[in-house]
Amino acid sequence: MLQTREIASEPCFSQRSRSLAEQVAEAVRNRTTPLSQLLKLMSALDAEGGDDGLKRLLRTRIGAPLDA
Repeated sequence: MLQTREIASEPCFSQRSRSLAEQVAEAVRNRTTPLSQLLKLMSALDAEGGDDGLKRLLRTRIGAPLDA
């Protein structure tokens, strides 16, 4: 069983199996992705120095109406 400390240190996105670009693309396509997850992806992009196109795409998705 994982302890709370171990869970907190686990990233909410997995860079092991999919690239950050793939994760962003999936999050943008999936209209049920929580805002918190989108913000974590944006933070990861900023930390990685991600490309501006991905950041723009993610910003657009974060600001999009829920029924869009």
